[in-house]
Amino acid sequence: MHNDNHNTFDHVIDCIMDVCGYNYLQAVQCTILVHEAKRCSIFEDRYEECEYAARLLSKNGLTVTIEKC
Repeated sequence: MHNDNHNTFDHVIDCIMDVCGYNYLQAVQCTILVHEAKRCSIFEDRYEECEYAARLLSKNGLTVTIEKC
């Protein structure tokens, strides 16, 4: 996920909880990491699952990329 200047912390936290299945504290930590580092890996799984999560996050206005390890 990439940092941007148009999504609120609350919106990003809600999206991470909904899409990635994280609890509130985990989502807050991810959001802070993305904000401070400008980009951060927030989800790892099979490639198809990552594509699905990326699509959902993008539909909610978040900027994401998928990197194959």
